[in-house]
Amino acid sequence: MRVLLSLLLLSAASLGAQPNVILIVSDDQGYPDLGCIGSKPLITPNLDKLAAEGVRGTSFYVTWPACTPSRSSILTGRYPQRNGLYDMVRNDMVNFGHKFSAEEYAVSPEMTLGLDVREITIGDMLKKAGYATGCVGKWDMGQAKRFLPLQRGFDFFYGHGNNGIDYYTHERYGVPSLFRGNTRTEEDKGKYVTGVFRREALYFVNQHAGNKPFFLYLPFNAPHGASSFPEDTKEGEKKKGEGVQAPEKYVAMYRDTVKDERLARYCGAVTCMDEAIGALMEAVEKAGQRDNTLVIFMSDNGGSGNGGNAPLKGSKSTMWEGGLRVPFIARWPGKLPAGKATDEFLTALELVPTLLAACGAQAPEGVKLDGFDMLPVLQGETKSSRKEMFWQRRSDRAARFENWKWLESAKGNGLYDLSTDLGEKNDLTNERPEIARMMRDRFARWRGEMDASEPRGPFRDY
Repeated sequence: MRVLLSLLLLSAASLGAQPNVILIVSDDQGYPDLGCIGSKPLITPNLDKLAAEGVRGTSFYVTWPACTPSRSSILTGRYPQRNGLYDMVRNDMVNFGHKFSAEEYAVSPEMTLGLDVREITIGDMLKKAGYATGCVGKWDMGQAKRFLPLQRGFDFFYGHGNNGIDYYTHERYGVPSLFRGNTRTEEDKGKYVTGVFRREALYFVNQHAGNKPFFLYLPFNAPHGASSFPEDTKEGEKKKGEGVQAPEKYVAMYRDTVKDERLARYCGAVTCMDEAIGALMEAVEKAGQRDNTLVIFMSDNGGSGNGGNAPLKGSKSTMWEGGLRVPFIARWPGKLPAGKATDEFLTALELVPTLLAACGAQAPEGVKLDGFDMLPVLQGETKSSRKEMFWQRRSDRAARFENWKWLESAKGNGLYDLSTDLGEKNDLTNERPEIARMMRDRFARWRGEMDASEPRGPFRDY
């Protein structure tokens, strides 16, 4: 009788077990840049397998067309204009052949700015719910100790706090940038950093799988261009972008299909990252945790230097679809359908509420989250409740409402019907002035809400 009771209790505990979560974010990987999409000769068997075993989103948006603000929303579930990190944290001389001394870097924006310490991250939320929390990779939320992951809800951190690094020296314009915990380290200098992040992610998963529910935030810096100078760059000169760095083993896979060397290196970096993701999935399976692990993959913004984001217009840093719409995959065996694609309107703002719901965690009291639990949408049980989304990057502004997309920016203005014009080719502003006016009004109301919210730094004046 005792044995039977024990088995029943064990079964009940298993049914109510908190799932592990692995949230993988790539860097500057374009909307079409998965092998399973078939429009490019990309080799991504492990991401393709995740898509085949889960749900792929085809209308998934980030909150900003470049790294830092986009990632701030992934971590907080809040618009960048609400959480305060609504522009890039980077130094003004990084593109001009300038190598920073340690003293100079210590007082620079890249060292002194970061996500407001009053913001509550998904790491904080899940740690409070009993999770082991780890961050491996590109943190990009600030490098001063108060901004680093160990102070933001994470138990474990190996990665870089700034925007970009060299893949081998791990430096950003002369400054060593990797941290273990709160301490800078050069222990892995010379090693290709995707491999380093792979090793550390595996260590974290193997340490916790089967022992305690874990949340691994794995934000790669791949396939972002390297933050380093070509040898012929002189002090003060505008640097020529080096592009993406990748080991020859992976670049060689594209020698016959991709003739442009820079593009071949981009593709090689994607494939190397894909291999790291495959190793992580294998570790989860060996630990018997495959069915109890929710895996989410996405890019932080549209592709740059990737040969284009067709059928979308534009790229990283623009308000066109190519800068804002990104690849998205979610796999949770038994909880999400396999091999499905959804064109429902979803965004990165949905991530935090979704993870809270999946993990049985509570949203922080008094904190306004800007998204909703999208699990029922991914399960195919309901339509997305998201009807609108807004973006602002300085004077560049954009909005989507239902199938309408509106933008006013230095790189172009227009009103588009995405249901018939995904490539944003046919500006309907003159034909549908009432829709354009409605979109501007909606944007103004959103902007008013952001301005009325409790102020956050580092950029807001208060």
